[in-house]
Amino acid sequence: MKDPLFARYLTYFLFFQVIFVQILAKQTAIIEKYYSHLCYPVISSTYRKLAGWIPFSLGDLIYILFVLLIFRFLYIVIRDQFDDVRKYLFSIGATLSILHFLFYANWGLNYYRTPLNEKLEMTNKSYTLEHLEQYTEKLIFELNEIHFKITHNRQQKIAVSHKRKEMHNLAVKAYQKLQKQLPFFIYKNPSVKHSLLSTPLTYMGFSGYFNPFTGEAQVNSKIPISSYAFTTCHEMAHQIGYAAENEANFIAYLATTHSDNLHFQYAGKLTALKYVFSELLTRSPLFYEAQLQHINSGILDDLNDSRRFWQSHKNPLEPWFKKIYGSFLKANKQKGGMQTYGYMVRLLLNYSEKYFIE
Repeated sequence: MKDPLFARYLTYFLFFQVIFVQILAKQTAIIEKYYSHLCYPVISSTYRKLAGWIPFSLGDLIYILFVLLIFRFLYIVIRDQFDDVRKYLFSIGATLSILHFLFYANWGLNYYRTPLNEKLEMTNKSYTLEHLEQYTEKLIFELNEIHFKITHNRQQKIAVSHKRKEMHNLAVKAYQKLQKQLPFFIYKNPSVKHSLLSTPLTYMGFSGYFNPFTGEAQVNSKIPISSYAFTTCHEMAHQIGYAAENEANFIAYLATTHSDNLHFQYAGKLTALKYVFSELLTRSPLFYEAQLQHINSGILDDLNDSRRFWQSHKNPLEPWFKKIYGSFLKANKQKGGMQTYGYMVRLLLNYSEKYFIE
């Protein structure tokens, strides 16, 4: 059977796209000025307007449909006994070409924008162990105070009274307040939804994801409520054009801690503590053990509940999903893949030094 001409040209176009993106990836100033600041805000706002009013996740349905089409394609290939391998390869190439174009045109070029620390006019210097330990003590003190304001009991776990969908609105308000201090974190036309794929996401080890094809922020509805606010703000950071996971985490920290809502402030400080503790475990384990004694027992219970939740959903496939996603991140200028604890802590400490010590 003769190869469809259009599929062949689309496949050739894929090779051109890959080369073009790799060249463009080195031009961070151009991407920042013309794509991230000029084109992407229009694209993202349009997508959120189109999908935001739909009460369910349109992006999840698209992914489900895509998986079904893959199975249908495999069925046809097997049914026809691989009678025209060349045609099948061009069909796959054409599909990848379309997806590659839509991904980078809709959002993916944000992976190569100006680093966040430069936008915030912060240094990207390494921190000393002494600086890390001082920051940890300060963070624990602040977290204990927020926890006590909410519970009035240092032994009690946080009981979040807000419904999860209500927290979507609170997250928008958090960004609106953050925008007053840092205007480039503007967020309009909300499109934050529970993922229809929350159960699969849980077993894959993900708290949520951003869909670049619909502009929706998808939050895993199964995750512990103590981390729900932070995850929501993290996915919203992706929506406004910050693709790097570590930068989205840091923006989520800024949004939650700038919120007037104590539960959001608690979620931000608690997540920051997790990152700091991950560093201390390797750099200063004795100090880490000592600091555990200074944390309100209610906070420790929240941390243990979160750890037990994820451990209860561990399975043999989870590491493979994370490895694949980590490889994808590395291919998009994130050398650490999913292991970005050090860079996140560096952002936290340098931000603290710039805005609270100078």
